[in-house]
Amino acid sequence: MRKQKIVIIGAGIVGASMAYQLAKRNQDVTVIERHPAAAREVTEKSFAWIHTTHRTAPEYWHLYDAAVEEYHALQQELSELQIHWHGALTWGNPTLREQLRLQKLNREQLVVLEPNLKEYPDEAMFASEEGAVDPIGLTELLLSKAQKYGAKVQFATNVTQLKQGDSRLVGVHTSTGFLESDVVVLAAGTGVPELCDPLGCHVPVTPSPSILIRMKTANRLIRTLISNAQFEARQLTDHTLLAAEDYLDESEENGPEAVGKRAFETLRRSLKGGNQLELESIKVGMRPMPEDGYPIVGFHDHMKGLYLAVMHSAITLAPLIARLAASEIIDRESRSELDPCRLSRFKDRSKEDPAVSQA
Repeated sequence: MRKQKIVIIGAGIVGASMAYQLAKRNQDVTVIERHPAAAREVTEKSFAWIHTTHRTAPEYWHLYDAAVEEYHALQQELSELQIHWHGALTWGNPTLREQLRLQKLNREQLVVLEPNLKEYPDEAMFASEEGAVDPIGLTELLLSKAQKYGAKVQFATNVTQLKQGDSRLVGVHTSTGFLESDVVVLAAGTGVPELCDPLGCHVPVTPSPSILIRMKTANRLIRTLISNAQFEARQLTDHTLLAAEDYLDESEENGPEAVGKRAFETLRRSLKGGNQLELESIKVGMRPMPEDGYPIVGFHDHMKGLYLAVMHSAITLAPLIARLAASEIIDRESRSELDPCRLSRFKDRSKEDPAVSQA
């Protein structure tokens, strides 16, 4: 099979996963990243929960159900990969998808599982198979492995234009020169629409901000990942605790700084030993959110050589989707698992519903 020149735009978790899967199958891979290092956009600010039980449309269940197995397979391939398989503990949260994998725990069981909580609900749901990762460490590991397979990575390089020849892409103009391509993989998150619009290829993705709060702690205070109406938190390391919050607005009362400080104070009050917590940082991540909330993956119908890879939640889905996408790019055979992820669904929906604008 002919080795293809594949340019991947973006070195977050999606771009790194794509680079790893394509390079290990002997493709000529070049990754372009505008930052001086990997995972410096939304990946860096991800809570990085391998989250498989939240409520999703049935046509996407198979992707989430396969995500954990994919991570275990990746761990077998990459012995250096550290995944915290401590499970996720949830209560007061109506967004969980009911399935057999969830275990109901009573108060006594919760005390054993999480001894540092000051208050306990009567019962909670425990997803024992779920986990979490260090998002920067995972991204850097995948990129380094891709490079060992021959991939090239250009940091501090801006993409200025995708070059079109007739109805196909032929390369990428960058701040350091032109790169010829057989396939361009767009894994640039919220930057995807800006790159596609000049080609007449609208991709309905908008920024969805979220807040990540990082705290120092002398000891491990949380054993699992906890998500409830008061807080969402987990240990990244023995001495670093992460919390995630929804973005509200930019006002003084509800801006990221205020939301982050409230989350910090909530954890100080909610955990035994919480008074030892020290606030380290509050950061806003701009998640690339497709219009319907589900991944957009696949070759563009009318622009040959353009492959889209944009999704939320990327940490959960990127390893699985990257393997399937690499198969599509190399073997040129459509993977049915990715059928619900096609860009064409937005056009199909707008035909069915006149109130939806044409994509």
